[in-house]
Amino acid sequence: MIREEPKIVSEKDQESSFTAFACMDDLLDKLKLLKYESEFLSGLKMKPIHKYYFVVTKNPGEQFYMFSLLAAWLVRKSGKNFEQPQEFDDPNDTIQKIMDAVKDNGMAIDFPPNKLKQGVGEHVVYILDNLANDAIKKNNIILRKPKPPEEKEDTVEVLDDESEINLDRVEEEMIAAYSDDSDEENIFHLDDLQRAKKEVRPLELKADVNEESWKLEVERVLPQLKVTIKNDNRDWRSHLDQMKSYKNSIDECLGTTKSQLEKLHKEISITLEKVNSREKYFNRELENILDDYRNVQDQLSKVKDNYNNISTGVAERNRELYKLNDRLESVKQQMEERGSSMTDGTPLVNIKKSVAKMKTEIIDMDVRIGVLECILLQTKIRDEKMIENEFGQQISVF
Repeated sequence: MIREEPKIVSEKDQESSFTAFACMDDLLDKLKLLKYESEFLSGLKMKPIHKYYFVVTKNPGEQFYMFSLLAAWLVRKSGKNFEQPQEFDDPNDTIQKIMDAVKDNGMAIDFPPNKLKQGVGEHVVYILDNLANDAIKKNNIILRKPKPPEEKEDTVEVLDDESEINLDRVEEEMIAAYSDDSDEENIFHLDDLQRAKKEVRPLELKADVNEESWKLEVERVLPQLKVTIKNDNRDWRSHLDQMKSYKNSIDECLGTTKSQLEKLHKEISITLEKVNSREKYFNRELENILDDYRNVQDQLSKVKDNYNNISTGVAERNRELYKLNDRLESVKQQMEERGSSMTDGTPLVNIKKSVAKMKTEIIDMDVRIGVLECILLQTKIRDEKMIENEFGQQISVF
């Protein structure tokens, strides 16, 4: 295997990668503002994406499918019609539809569409971020800068210990004691002090003092003899001392930490160079296979289109076949009815009965006709006789 020289990553590439991470973080916040968890993920029953989903390559097929679904949802969220992409659709057609929707929004695209096939990268994040911005504008969502909370000065409360002497409190008590001019008994006079010194007599020491009680009294009074000075947190001297102590501790830890970090940086850079070289090798070795895979995928899409067209024709022919089968069943039923009626003797019996009935009716009619002829003949004879009688009477008259 031929090893290639490690590629030196430029500052521009590093900056673009960090920009993609930052844009992906902002994109996730914008998607949450658009309620993509309840409106987008609930219908697809998918897990929420994390802030590195479209930046770090993990599963290109799944990431491209998620990118196409999310882009279609954002386009529909902005008030436009966009057909829901399917998992087995042609990626070129899907990318072309997304690019057309992006161009309709007036976005500038200065990169080839092949950059979107992997479903990750700064271009994918750029497309989704612009679509999210357009959807936010269409939904009248106002973005404002965050306001940091006001920092309050830390006030350290110092509890006054009554067992210790506080100089500030002693001064206040002394000022309060000597500030009352109305009470003359509390005024200190120097002359009285001099008189007291003259009147002072040597005290007689008593030797009956218990040593244990003396020690106990000393232990009881000893805490009250301590002097505490109240610390001021706003004093610049205290802050300066803290800065010096922090600087010293940082200087102490910096030596070992810096060497460890440099060693770790070297190891990471060597590992990245190895990964890049192997990635290039794999890409070069798998380039033909990937081309074959793309060609096979294109052929598969064509075969699917043909299959869909043929399946639509088959469905129409099936409907026609069902109609012809229905007509055939009705014709068969009519033929069976006619065949059963031809083999059955009931029609002949009915004909004979009707002929006999007609004969009886003819006989009845003949009888009636004979009766009517007889009546008619009698009336004629009677009329002739009446005419003859009348004619004979007329002749006799003449």
